[in-house]
Amino acid sequence: MFKMLQYLTKLPKNTTEKPILLLMLHGYGSNEADLFSLSEYLPENLLIISVRAPRTTDYGGFSWYDIHFEIDASKFSDIPQAIASRELIADFIEALYQKYHFDREKSMLMGFSQGAILSYAVALTYPEKIKNVVALSGYVNQDLILLSDHKDRLEQLDFFCTHGSIDPVIPIEWARNGIVYLKEKYVKFQFKEYATGHNLNQENLMDLVEWIGNKIF
Repeated sequence: MFKMLQYLTKLPKNTTEKPILLLMLHGYGSNEADLFSLSEYLPENLLIISVRAPRTTDYGGFSWYDIHFEIDASKFSDIPQAIASRELIADFIEALYQKYHFDREKSMLMGFSQGAILSYAVALTYPEKIKNVVALSGYVNQDLILLSDHKDRLEQLDFFCTHGSIDPVIPIEWARNGIVYLKEKYVKFQFKEYATGHNLNQENLMDLVEWIGNKIF
């Protein structure tokens, strides 16, 4: 799995035996360079890896699964493809662990849109693989989650979830429903809304940089 996915890497400034991984998952139609562009704003001691999704889209982009543009969340995603990508990401995390021996208690996933949806799915299905999640402009799709039986591991997860209040792609209500789900599972989270659309504005960027910094120091 490790060699099947293309990715960009930024090594930590200082060498350490247990680096702190930040694994980035881009959104539908984008590529690995998108979120990787945020690297210049993030702490220098992170091991940053931004991975390209395996499926191609029109106009040269990539996706984790096909999207059916419906207003009903249950019809929005190709579920079998999404589950396959969930497993691909989970295996990729293990391959990264074998290569870098990163610190599982501090390392994190960051996903935007489709990448955020899968970040939720990976963390809630495999809470032992990663600790912190930055979920940007996504939502919890329960069809993608095989909820871990390890309640203690779920309670150790920590999410930073953000969404645009006028998002025309993924309605804010979907994001809010996901927060209710996290509450029901006793998962720790911080949720912030911004007066923006389906994008990351300056205030959101500043908040996520601060949140990440607080988690790794």
